[in-house]
Amino acid sequence: MLTILDRYIIKNFLGTYVFSIVLIISIAVVFDFNEQLDKFLKNDAPVKAIIFSYYLNFIPYYINLFSALFVFISVIFFTSKLADNSEIIAMLASGMSFKRLMKPYLISAGVIALISFALSSFIIPPANVVRINFMNKYIKNKAVTYAERIQIQIEPGVIAYFNRYDNNDKMGFYFSLDKFEGKELASRLTANRIQYDSLYHWTIYDYSIREFDGMREHITTGSKIDTTLTIVPSDFLISSNDFEQMTTPALHKHIQRQKDRGIGNIQAFEIEYHKRFASIASAFILTIIGASLSSRKVKGGMGLNIGIGLLLSVSYILFLTLSSTFAVSGAVSPLIAAWIPNVIFVGIAAYLYNRAPN
Repeated sequence: MLTILDRYIIKNFLGTYVFSIVLIISIAVVFDFNEQLDKFLKNDAPVKAIIFSYYLNFIPYYINLFSALFVFISVIFFTSKLADNSEIIAMLASGMSFKRLMKPYLISAGVIALISFALSSFIIPPANVVRINFMNKYIKNKAVTYAERIQIQIEPGVIAYFNRYDNNDKMGFYFSLDKFEGKELASRLTANRIQYDSLYHWTIYDYSIREFDGMREHITTGSKIDTTLTIVPSDFLISSNDFEQMTTPALHKHIQRQKDRGIGNIQAFEIEYHKRFASIASAFILTIIGASLSSRKVKGGMGLNIGIGLLLSVSYILFLTLSSTFAVSGAVSPLIAAWIPNVIFVGIAAYLYNRAPN
């Protein structure tokens, strides 16, 4: 059962968290609007679309993106205030241990972590589709519409190759399809053009099929043939923000699908997938650090605690950015990259927790 004191701390924690979000996101919206205003006017973006398609989806995206920072700032701010008012001293003097004091903190962190995971996994990705489509249309188009020299495994033993694919016309050029039986080439289809129609349906133009039977070769040619290939353009037209538009189950499925097809440039997708789970642990780690750091009353008020807290939160984001960069370059695995900041800050949390007043 939660005591009155537990409810008091939870109320202060979550209240400060919401207040910091409202304050910082409000500032972010003002700065972003000021930066994008010229592009809105230049591209005649409708006011309704700016509000509902862009900013309505901009706000939850950035709330979740900096959720760890908001948690840290909230804990530092309101715990420093409790310590400055000697409330922490009174709690500990009444016989409450620091371990028991952490209970409402961890409950609050759990609530925030679960909400953040639900947002990043199921709610924000569909909203990002709308936001990114708006950005591509009215701010800067980052959509990938063509690719060159694409080689992809459709299924075991079947390799497709496009010299070039243009998504505007749904057309691929100089296409080939090789089928292997073991290590032997069984057939090879080449075509001048191939056009995507709908799910897995493709039309091949000006084709030639060579079938190998021992030392014999059978050649079939034609001008047009409809076929089914279990690939779609999104399998090889990969934008830098595609992973932001996928729910966690869809992201996991996409990663496995790309690995099965032999596509290696999926580090960004793997990092995003692991970061969504690492964020759950980060909420607890940063809460313990914040509470341990700011629970001691210091001379000069809570300014020093807030300053140290901001330094640590910036360091956490810096570690996360650096590790993600190393993972994209292939220097470390995406799993390690996503969890390195948490591993480092677990050590900091343990050190500060042991030094916390009891």
